[in-house]
Amino acid sequence: MSRTYLITGAASGIGKATATRLKERGHTVIGADLKDADIVADLATADGRAHLVRRAGELSGGRLDAVIAGAGLAGFAPRAVSVNYFGTVATLEGLRPLLAAGEDPRAVVIASVTSVHPHDTAIADAALAGDEEAALAAAQAAVDRGAGYAIYGSTKAALARWIRRTAVTANWAGAGIPLNAIAPGTVVTPMTEPMLASPDLRKIVDETVPMPLHGHARPAQIAPLLTWLTSPENELVTGQVVFIDGGADAVLRGDGTW
Repeated sequence: MSRTYLITGAASGIGKATATRLKERGHTVIGADLKDADIVADLATADGRAHLVRRAGELSGGRLDAVIAGAGLAGFAPRAVSVNYFGTVATLEGLRPLLAAGEDPRAVVIASVTSVHPHDTAIADAALAGDEEAALAAAQAAVDRGAGYAIYGSTKAALARWIRRTAVTANWAGAGIPLNAIAPGTVVTPMTEPMLASPDLRKIVDETVPMPLHGHARPAQIAPLLTWLTSPENELVTGQVVFIDGGADAVLRGDGTW
């Protein structure tokens, strides 16, 4: 049965690979990105977030079967806070009514294995409190003290916690909408290629995200998991951060405490 998907970050990387896979299987995909997309919107801004929701309603006819929130920024810029956390949350909250009107609705966020790295609690706590101004100020403070590297992981840690809190609420689980996140390791995309091209930076990446199973991933290797999590077959998985990281989480955290 054909389903209607909306994917943010659809113009490149994991989003593009997933959109291609879904279209090949006969589904309708509405792509959103900064360019080369059905919906061109900057999720770092309130206007861009509102535009995404408005156009999604128009293009979908008022109903979506699945949302994959994949738009994100790497790097040390505070702007990543606005895109990675606040843009993602606004996307899911804004599109939830369209999902509620869909058939077997599902939603997935693309988080990161860096969500389990040490992170800046001031950024994450401000994000979870819904205070974008404070989160941006905390990110700028991190940059000023030479810790801008913590911004990306902090946004993903906050997202993982938001998913856990939100997925079991009346608006999501109570409405029959599974909400999950995936946590990839290092994926070769336009966002990561500049880092991986530098021997020094690649060494740092591989030390912080060790991937003993097959090394760096390709976007097409991530797409099948997103496809399943947003399919009608996923009836019970919700509130989970599913690691698809070549073993990085197991290396970094060991066997944990059960």
